[in-house]
Amino acid sequence: MNLFYLLMITCVLQIIAIYEIVLANEIQDSLGNLTTVHYQPEQVHLSFGDKSNEIVITWSTRNATNQTVVFYRNNVDKSHKWLTAQGFAKQFVDGGPKKSKQCIHKVVLRNLKWNTSYEYICGSDLGWSARFYLKTVPQGSEWSPRLAIYGDMGNENAQSMARLQQDTQQGIYDAIIHVGDFAYDFDTDNAEVGDAFMQQIEAIAAYVPYMVCPGNHEEKYNFSNYKARFNMPGDHDSLWYSFNLGPIHFISFSTEVYYYLNYGLKLLTRQFEWLENDLKQANSPENRAKHPWIITYGHRPMYCSDDKEYDCNTELETFIRQGLPPFKVFGLEQLFYKYGVDVEFFAHEHFYTRLWPMYDFKVHNTSYINATAPIQIITGSAGNKENREPFSKELPEWNAFHSNDYGYTRLKAYNVTHLYIEQVSDDQNGAIIDKVWIIKYQHGAYTADASHA
Repeated sequence: MNLFYLLMITCVLQIIAIYEIVLANEIQDSLGNLTTVHYQPEQVHLSFGDKSNEIVITWSTRNATNQTVVFYRNNVDKSHKWLTAQGFAKQFVDGGPKKSKQCIHKVVLRNLKWNTSYEYICGSDLGWSARFYLKTVPQGSEWSPRLAIYGDMGNENAQSMARLQQDTQQGIYDAIIHVGDFAYDFDTDNAEVGDAFMQQIEAIAAYVPYMVCPGNHEEKYNFSNYKARFNMPGDHDSLWYSFNLGPIHFISFSTEVYYYLNYGLKLLTRQFEWLENDLKQANSPENRAKHPWIITYGHRPMYCSDDKEYDCNTELETFIRQGLPPFKVFGLEQLFYKYGVDVEFFAHEHFYTRLWPMYDFKVHNTSYINATAPIQIITGSAGNKENREPFSKELPEWNAFHSNDYGYTRLKAYNVTHLYIEQVSDDQNGAIIDKVWIIKYQHGAYTADASHA
């Protein structure tokens, strides 16, 4: 009998021990999820708000939190108290089979001091980000903004990523412009590829505004990943918007509304109406005096120098340039020419091409001094798993310079008359393989007839 009771007691103690281990593991797992998985901020990135001294901070958490908060202060005077800005979060559900969920948080820092460095952290009582830094731009238009511009960068074979991260940490840029096609693709593997990409660019995008436009690789589930992850100025789901930076008026638009008409023709008509109104306002004497340079960016180009692309080699199929067939409505080339757009940036083709000033397949100038037509630049070679693209054997006459080196473009507006653009090659260890000055003493609508200079 004593042996029986002893065995019973031993079994009970073993069961209790096993239960305690299981319980401890469950508690540990729960705590681990609470602090490092479900509630920890990740994918932190910045953008400009509706004003240049407003900064929008966006980040993600796996689960909903009790707060959406940013603490920030002047980075120079550490005696200043931390200021608090609160925002909101929305749940995003990916359209993939697993319907993966995350909460995307948005906080707007308003009325920041011009040309001032700030430090900030974001999150909630359940988890905080690392400490990041940002610097606001100078006030007015009499300063020289510096930007990196590129498209078509994924998280696989992202050749330009390391150099861009290094440039950003050295304070070279006031903003970044990514001209469509991200991650390859945001929705891949139930949005895990998108999450990984946003984590990769955090070393860039958490420090300078990361301004974007949609490309064809963002199309899945009606561009839902793109629209959820980014907060650009205005109220058009980040599909189109504009902002001023020094002497430049930037206009971002979606080329994809011309190709994915299954989501409705209304997006195309709304964008075209908005574009024309924005260009009219930008061309008012007061605005053109303050911000004389008008620069646009959209993903698919109007012209290109390779043989494979059906949508920019023949006049009949260039929807963006001429408009939708058969009546050629909503074409952008004529609109941009009418309102005196100075430079147009595109991507989509995995190479770099600088075009001569041209309109309707006719070269207007073979210099960049007082050009009588817009100057188009294709910069889609930042790096992705689809690799480079070859050029045509016979290049068109409007091709002023081309390279399929991996790399990205830098732009600096020195003043109201001088704009400098250069192309960085990652294949050649950061060498500058192309550079050009665009000089313009009078900005406005183009009126000269097309002619070879």
